[in-house]
Amino acid sequence: MESLNQNIENHYLKEELYEDIVNRLIEQGIDINEVKRSDIAGADEFHVRGAAVSKELAESINLEGATVLDVGCGLGGPCRMLADEYNCQATGIDLSNEYIRTAKELSKLVKLDSKTSFVQGDATSLPFGDNMFDVVWTQHVQMNIPDKEKLYSEISRVLKPGGHFLYYDILKKEDGEVNYPMPWASTSDMSFLFKETDMDALLTQFGLTKEQSINQTQAGIYFFNALVAKLKEFGPPKMGLNVLMGETTKPKLMNLLNHLKTGELELKSGVYKK
Repeated sequence: MESLNQNIENHYLKEELYEDIVNRLIEQGIDINEVKRSDIAGADEFHVRGAAVSKELAESINLEGATVLDVGCGLGGPCRMLADEYNCQATGIDLSNEYIRTAKELSKLVKLDSKTSFVQGDATSLPFGDNMFDVVWTQHVQMNIPDKEKLYSEISRVLKPGGHFLYYDILKKEDGEVNYPMPWASTSDMSFLFKETDMDALLTQFGLTKEQSINQTQAGIYFFNALVAKLKEFGPPKMGLNVLMGETTKPKLMNLLNHLKTGELELKSGVYKK
């Protein structure tokens, strides 16, 4: 497991990520002392449809003032949105040391470090007590985790009774060959896709009840089609997912888009209650 975790961390690794983001802001003429969340939104939400879908997820329940844990938080964009717009105390955990370092610095940069905190750690062994959070959420995380049972049992454990689990995920729809690289995996040996029915069975096993499930696949396809058109016309944006994926951005996104279009993969979001 340690070697797998190291391979996954290496897959996402980009050295001096925070410094790169700051340089890109300076190149755009943005005052570093006056950076807004919107200035970094193109890069700090590493999932299909970015900040827009995080806002949709946040609107699915009453989140005002909640304690929230974002499992697989990446650069912390959703945590900052929840802290800023919903008065949440938001905690993020991620396997990547560089992502956690960058998340902390970005929160300082936009002056939300008092309402957000970030921890480097493993989603299958959460370093938190039982019944600690009103809400736990994940976006595009489980694909890197082989032990789904440990992942969802840990999520249930740290969630308060009556609390909510929110997810937005890439799931397997049909059995078939998946082409790599993908945004979450360079090769198949670090990808552990499974089906929505399997996820539901595990969450039910751990005492959670489904309240909502939304098929986000078509919205994801529209997003990618628009993104590809923009890339063709204008080239890579100053602040986009290319900040994280570099020259591998196009093949990774095109592989994912093709699998969404052909139906092997699907995008789903939803709500469970403990």
